[in-house]
Amino acid sequence: MYQVDPSERAVQPGLTSSRPLRIALLSYRSKPHCGGQGVYIRHLSRELTRLGHDVEVISGPPYPELDPGPRLTKLTSLDLFADGETVRIPRLNELRDPMNALEFGVSMKGTFPEPLAFSVRAWRLLKSRAPADWPDIVHDNQTLGYGMLLMQRDGMNVAATIHHPITVDLKLSLAAEERWRKRFGLRRFYSFLPMQKRVARRIPSIMTVSDSSYRDLRTDFGVSDQQLTMVPLGVLHDVFTPPSSPRVPGRIVAAASADVPLKGVRHLLESVAALRADRNVELVLIGRLQPNGPTAAAIEQLGLADAVRFVSNVSEAELVELMGSASVGVVPSLYEGFSLPAAELMSCATPLVATRAGALPEVVGPDGESVLLVPPGDSAALTRAIARLLDDPKLAARLGQAARQRVLERFTWSRVASQTVDWYKQSLISAQ
Repeated sequence: MYQVDPSERAVQPGLTSSRPLRIALLSYRSKPHCGGQGVYIRHLSRELTRLGHDVEVISGPPYPELDPGPRLTKLTSLDLFADGETVRIPRLNELRDPMNALEFGVSMKGTFPEPLAFSVRAWRLLKSRAPADWPDIVHDNQTLGYGMLLMQRDGMNVAATIHHPITVDLKLSLAAEERWRKRFGLRRFYSFLPMQKRVARRIPSIMTVSDSSYRDLRTDFGVSDQQLTMVPLGVLHDVFTPPSSPRVPGRIVAAASADVPLKGVRHLLESVAALRADRNVELVLIGRLQPNGPTAAAIEQLGLADAVRFVSNVSEAELVELMGSASVGVVPSLYEGFSLPAAELMSCATPLVATRAGALPEVVGPDGESVLLVPPGDSAALTRAIARLLDDPKLAARLGQAARQRVLERFTWSRVASQTVDWYKQSLISAQ
């Protein structure tokens, strides 16, 4: 095993003082405007840089859109799931790279290969540098591949953010799928989970984003209290602001991956169908509709083709405008490790209905104070809560204002970055 001379190590005396840290933020995919990973990487890297630290973001495709300050190192991959549906067959010359051959081989077993392949690529990149040029800390964002253990073996300080254990995604996907072939395929696709569990148990410092995820990581991944720290996510509160124009009457907005069972879109569609009986309502879903997926089938079955609209690949400004145009925002999820869309809707002072699933009550606050809470999977309760806000403008305005204030007090990116730096320093003290 390669041994590092202590005099060569990037971590030098005085590390835990006010000296700026050299931070490598790792993310195997960082889609800019959809899903939490790209959003997390963009805003955390910016705020860490503003605090004076040297930040390198190392990402596979899709790459993040970074603000000025941090630098981006792109780790190319086969990007086999670029369209989100089918596995791309690589060209023969692409497979001459052993890592590409590994990535494709793993995918041919029906398994999602990116966490493993990216982690090994990132290890090779960092290992190729002189030890004196290694970062003070390697902060992994939910990859949890075996490459992280190789970094630790070679003397790098590794920590990780786990937004929530993906075991929950698998459980809910299996519960929503009756066909045995599809259930078998799901188990095979998620067979990277044993790797993530093993890696998580061996990383000494893990940050998660809610008390709910904290508990689930202990239960599902077997990590200990000594490993775990909780730091919630943030919102661009000066960008996601209350609208200057009137809200669109009857417009309901939700941000959800349409065919992901844990997002609860089917229950929201059933509610919209019930509301249409005596109201003029429109549902705008921020996400992409799969033409032959279960959500498309549900829209046809419920007769909602003229009442549901999907928008995707929107800019940040368009997203803010859309969230601010809603009479009601809805988060119908069956589980959330945090829910950035909920916090963004709150920051826009949009009256919110959310389920009591996962971390949502932690984020959105008590029922009747800054949100109306309903049981997950209860379409009738969802219908009643949405109708209540549509019919009571004063209640809607009060909840929206309280939600905005909650964001300002709890969920700013500057606060997240400061707490993250404290976590880094505590992690490094423990490693000495």
